[in-house]
Amino acid sequence: MAVQLDHLLIAAHDKRESAYFFTELFGLDDPEPAGFFLAIHLGPNLTLDYAEPGVDFPGQHYAFLVGEDDFDAIFGRVQERGTPYWADPRQQRPGEINRNDGGRGVYFDDPAGHHLEIITRRYGSGTD
Repeated sequence: MAVQLDHLLIAAHDKRESAYFFTELFGLDDPEPAGFFLAIHLGPNLTLDYAEPGVDFPGQHYAFLVGEDDFDAIFGRVQERGTPYWADPRQQRPGEINRNDGGRGVYFDDPAGHHLEIITRRYGSGTD
């Protein structure tokens, strides 16, 4: 049997704020209530389930592989909102994108302090 990721629980200080931040930037349907969670469908077999755990938590890193047109749309919304962004995970290149492996990538934070990344090519798939 192949192992397949089904869902990820994403801790948020305000699950509604964080879930809608994500769906608005990524151009997705509104989150749906799913018990204690707000679920975002990324495809037929994967959801992001936002929850308010009631405890402090460290920011996590979530990277999303997107097409060129989707990158343009998402990155455009990041810029329109005035959301700070970086070309690198250590946030040492503010206001830039990277062109790793012949693609494009950018990092930005969500309202809960998670570090989101969009890339158009998987790392190691091309040339720098």
